[in-house]
Amino acid sequence: MDTEKYKVRLEEEKKKLEGEMSGVGQKNPNNPKDWEPTPANDGELDIDKNELADNHEESMERSAILNELEARHKNVVNALDRIEKGTYGICEKSGEQIEEDRLDANPAARTSKAHMND
Repeated sequence: MDTEKYKVRLEEEKKKLEGEMSGVGQKNPNNPKDWEPTPANDGELDIDKNELADNHEESMERSAILNELEARHKNVVNALDRIEKGTYGICEKSGEQIEEDRLDANPAARTSKAHMND
C-alpha cells in the first residue's frame, strides 16, 4: 500500500480542518490541544436580552460545529500517527488490512468495511 498518498491527503485535510476550526473557535490558552468557540458577540458588553439570546444560540451552534471539527481532526491526527508507527491501514477491530477503496473514500478510517458500524 502506498501510504505516502494517504499521508499527503491527511496532511491536507488536517490543514483544512484547522482553518475551519479557527473560523469558529480559538485554541484554549490553557490547553493548546483543545479548542473553544469564539464569543458570538465579539466581546461587546452593551447588548439587550434579545441579542443575548441570539448570541447564546450562536455560541451553542459554534460549539457543536467545533466539536464535530475537533473529532474529525483527532481522527486525521491519529491516522497520521499510525502512518508514522507503521500501523496505518490495519483495522482496529480485527487486525486485518483495511480495504484500499475504503481508505480512498476516508483516509482516516480506523476499521475495515466489516467493522465500520461497530
